[in-house]
Amino acid sequence: MKVTNAEMVISAVSQKQYPDSRLPEIALAGRSNVGKSSFINKLIQRKNLARTSSKPGKTQTINFYKINDKFYFVDVPGYGYAKVSKKERGKWGVMMEEYFETRDTLKACVMITDIRHAPTKDDVLMYDFLKYYELPVLVIATKLDKIAKGKRPKHLKQTYQTLAVESGDIVIPFSAETGEGKDDAWRVIRQYL
Repeated sequence: MKVTNAEMVISAVSQKQYPDSRLPEIALAGRSNVGKSSFINKLIQRKNLARTSSKPGKTQTINFYKINDKFYFVDVPGYGYAKVSKKERGKWGVMMEEYFETRDTLKACVMITDIRHAPTKDDVLMYDFLKYYELPVLVIATKLDKIAKGKRPKHLKQTYQTLAVESGDIVIPFSAETGEGKDDAWRVIRQYL
């Protein structure tokens, strides 16, 4: 997909602030610091529309990015980061639940994992949470460039097995560095739109 226009529209903390344009939405979920912002930036060929940070737990709001005036990427707060207070994590949980429960323009969720490691308990919980809401899930196993080509199938299999990926859901190995997997990701995202 050729992205000619991408803009950050709003950082929302509640339903009242969500855009009301009725455009389809693709949510992005993943552990803090797993590379959600790098994924967005690579897909839209922009250096820093979505701000990357070396400090985990930076995204504390639900960020709506309008793409080509046709749909939104919706970046939800990263999960599994210990240095945020329980109270703060609780607020994020309520915010995310409200979004996933109430948003009828939400078409699918892109869940970002790190292919170098087996998905964590938090990843499994998130996947199960998304399936509870009967959402299609595209798993992007990022940081592919950090793994030797011969070891990739083993790591991919580990992702499928740990998450118990349901049929119909897809796992795509991806690298924000090299762009590998970018076209595959767009192909799947386009089907949801």
